[in-house]
Amino acid sequence: VQLQACGGGLMLAGGSLRLSCVASGIFFSSYTMGWFRQAPGKEREFVATIHSSGNTYYADSVKGRFTISRDNAKNTVYLQMDNLKPEDTAVYFCAGRPVRSVYSDHATTPAQYNYWGQGTLVTVSS
Repeated sequence: VQLQACGGGLMLAGGSLRLSCVASGIFFSSYTMGWFRQAPGKEREFVATIHSSGNTYYADSVKGRFTISRDNAKNTVYLQMDNLKPEDTAVYFCAGRPVRSVYSDHATTPAQYNYWGQGTLVTVSS
């Protein structure tokens, strides 16, 4: 199983970035996928998750600014990040786990995920 994240970079506050995560070795369409982030000196925190049905759930800190989506044909999950803020600076990780329910799966803690990508750095300057 491999999750390969990319798309990070340096952006000015107010700008946008789109992260991608390509999965291999799993039956992607049957997985809940999530994005987490970890800033220096802080714990890994939940950002967003998307169920195999397409239902989504967001952390309050990113709601209205970030959008998670998936393309099952490409085994890829995306995180569109708009109106970026300096406090969004972190290493962003994608994660996956087999679905546990039919319609939604609010998996918001790292321990709930089985597989992880290597992380991609997002830096937002003011």
